[in-house]
Amino acid sequence: MTKLNDIFAIESAAKDHLIQPWDEIKSLGSEIRPIISSAENIYLIDANGKKLIDAPAGMWCSQIGYGRKEIAQTMSDQAMMLSYNSPWYTTSSPAALLSKKIADFTPGDLNHIFFTSGGSTAVDSALRFVQFYQHSRGKPDKKIILARLGGYHGSTHLAAACSGDLTSKPKFNLDQEPISFLSSPNSLKLPDGVSKEGFCDFLLDELRERIKELGANNIGALIAEPVQASGGVIIPPKNYAEGMVKICRDNDILYISDEVVTAFGRCGSWFASEEVFGIEPDIITFAKGITSGYIPLGGYAVSDKLLKEVTEKSPEDSTLSNGFTYSGHPVSCAVALTNIKIFEDDKILEHVKEIIPYFAEKLKKLSEMKIVKEVRTVGMLAAVECHSSDKAAEKLGLIIDKHCVELGMIVRPIGNICVMSPPLIITKQQIDDMVDILQEGIFRASKEIL
Repeated sequence: MTKLNDIFAIESAAKDHLIQPWDEIKSLGSEIRPIISSAENIYLIDANGKKLIDAPAGMWCSQIGYGRKEIAQTMSDQAMMLSYNSPWYTTSSPAALLSKKIADFTPGDLNHIFFTSGGSTAVDSALRFVQFYQHSRGKPDKKIILARLGGYHGSTHLAAACSGDLTSKPKFNLDQEPISFLSSPNSLKLPDGVSKEGFCDFLLDELRERIKELGANNIGALIAEPVQASGGVIIPPKNYAEGMVKICRDNDILYISDEVVTAFGRCGSWFASEEVFGIEPDIITFAKGITSGYIPLGGYAVSDKLLKEVTEKSPEDSTLSNGFTYSGHPVSCAVALTNIKIFEDDKILEHVKEIIPYFAEKLKKLSEMKIVKEVRTVGMLAAVECHSSDKAAEKLGLIIDKHCVELGMIVRPIGNICVMSPPLIITKQQIDDMVDILQEGIFRASKEIL
């Protein structure tokens, strides 16, 4: 058996057999991504023993950091006690107790929880619930989903169809789904004749006009992230989210808040919808931070009001025929409960709220650099958007990331944007280190492209 530290064998296996997310198929096997061998606290350690600050927290998910023995012990204990149960015929105590725990955190009457295996399946299941709900009400024509350009909702078919990257849709027939896209709330890309001050009104007027154009009786739901994370940490104008929800309510359209990224402490709250953005959605999707990335788990929380309406208006067969082999997986749910306990015992939400201003202040100083166009922060999410007149602009983030890795940190490059969402346990000194490395990485990149 190949040893896990046999780098040559690992690289060979990856080149010969492994397809990874967003792989360039034409160059498949010609190069591999850096191999990470271990991790601790907020650091990843590569195959050569180099220590790297994990500025993206994996993929927005490593809230409590790496190497928590409590999580490993929970995995072991639960696997020995009950490693799996079929959610079709039975339930487990971790799934039941976790559903109650999450319901304690959700806004309003979102008191029922459906578990999936991750964020994509959470969004997909929420969208399927919308279809089920509208059919149960005798309104099967309410099928259209409103989404936004620049949004990202996952990789399953329905979730990907709602994601706002239009260039990849024809390759997967995603453009054939009944999705209507609204503008991104990106204030750096204002439409002609629209001021920054008038941008919120423009976006809300666009929503009203789209509903009028398509007909409210044909629209089932609007799905939106509180912050467009993979879109480049796009923070919406003030009052925009509240305005969207009100318009949806006025037109009998469900509002889904996709909190796969923003939930479980990323913005300083269990869920950002109500506490940070002042809204009470009909459905909230979640994943990532619920287990701090230690094991896959996702789901959605749904309003009691919707479930009651389904119960009262459904015909005799009201079976919600949607589920997954790993729905409510006992090991995943047990890990989530331990993750939440660590949040509570270590007062992580309190730490995040305390450190958010320092995080923002330190990063804002980068806006003084020549090639930095804008620095955006909300909670423990940040984007440093750079610009260049050179053709290298589209790959500027990759160039900066290359220099940052040499200096001891991974960032998430998105075009000309460097995205950061570090583990929530990060200290002020570690923030200083992170910003210092990014500053030097940007400086070196600017010299390279000029």
